Amino acid sequence: MSVQKFEQEVLDAHNTYRSMHGAQPLRLSPKLNQLATEWAQYLLARNCMQHRQNSGYGENIYMASGGNLEGSDAVRSWYEEIHQYNWNHPSFQMNTGHFTQVVWKDSTELGVGFARRGNTIFVVCNYNPPGNYNNMYRQNVSPRIR
Repeated sequence: MSVQKFEQEVLDAHNTYRSMHGAQPLRLSPKLNQLATEWAQYLLARNCMQHRQNSGYGENIYMASGGNLEGSDAVRSWYEEIHQYNWNHPSFQMNTGHFTQVVWKDSTELGVGFARRGNTIFVVCNYNPPGNYNNMYRQNVSPRIR
């Protein structure tokens, strides 16, 4: 799969989920694509999952082994955390931070990166402005509207 096709697939998946929560579509940022790609390559080279520290951007990371991974698979796995989100107490929760970043209303730009070796792939997404700020969940993470 081409880089552009993968980036577009990840962007489209984000924007489909975002529209279900009343969030505006994200747009791809070449600068963030480069940042995300560099980090995905770093993770693949070290075969580890860790967030980049102090980049100034929001970040979701994903790793899978085996089969053909589509860009939408990573986004779907992040979005599926919606089932654990506590709508009665909107706040950061360790098990829902990927979901909340995907639908965070104030984020406007997306960077998509991936690195593959054999059947292993790492996917990194960066978000600008970043999400998951305390006391801002109620206005940035809305329940599904459709």
